[in-house]
Amino acid sequence: MPLPQLNIYRHGKRNRALITLAGEIDLETVPLMRATFERCLRDGVRIIDVDLTPVTFCDCSGLNTFVEAFLHSSAAGGTLRLHYPPPMLARMIALTGCGFVLMGLPVVPRPTPLQGPLSAAPIPLPVAGFEAVHQLAPAVSGGVL
Repeated sequence: MPLPQLNIYRHGKRNRALITLAGEIDLETVPLMRATFERCLRDGVRIIDVDLTPVTFCDCSGLNTFVEAFLHSSAAGGTLRLHYPPPMLARMIALTGCGFVLMGLPVVPRPTPLQGPLSAAPIPLPVAGFEAVHQLAPAVSGGVL
């Protein structure tokens, strides 16, 4: 059985850690990441910065693990932030709209909706971090899709 193609380096002091991931993040390697994030929280780390500069690949299981780690760190009174994601992961973050959660980016309002029967009201900006993930888009009125 081949070894996972992901190396994890942890540097930290007291309640802050820098986790550097190098290699590929996929279904085979996310258990290593999950264990690292859990160990940080058990050790009292509340600020987790994740450097993704040396990551060569990341699929949706990696993104899911980052969101899960964010939720666990938030529940423990901490934060988790991603830094320098590779283009593929940056695209997934943009498509899912979770950049404000994982990267601390400001939430950008949607562009002005198109005029016509399929237009929808803009989605309001979130008041507090995670609640926006659970909001549904407004219903489309005036036609059947």
